[in-house]
Amino acid sequence: MLKLRRSVRIFASATPVFVSTDIDGLVRLVRDDIGEDPFSGHIFCFFNRRRDRVKLLVWDRNGFWTLTKRLERGFFEPLCPGARRVVLSREQLVMLLSGVDTKSGRFRRDFAREVNITSRESGDRAERATR
Repeated sequence: MLKLRRSVRIFASATPVFVSTDIDGLVRLVRDDIGEDPFSGHIFCFFNRRRDRVKLLVWDRNGFWTLTKRLERGFFEPLCPGARRVVLSREQLVMLLSGVDTKSGRFRRDFAREVNITSRESGDRAERATR
């Protein structure tokens, strides 16, 4: 869960990026495409062309950090087409990352509401116990 100060704004770039783009490349995109100061402490969101991955960039006093999410199925909701950048509210960001359609308020079809994942270790132990 991200806890954000009220002064933090959230910007999403409409330009698709390669997820392998490093921090310096994202900083350039913030300056050139979004037109904001990357050192402002605001959150900047970047999506790949297929919109199944998102990368967040934030300046935090001593350096930049990134957060990446890759979807196993489905894609993130398309944002305003034709705009260079989109300003999101905190609620919109949470809905977008959680798979909720911001227009209808319902979960998108391919997003799982609950996921039960077993670790590889527990599967290996169960396999060894049956041998």
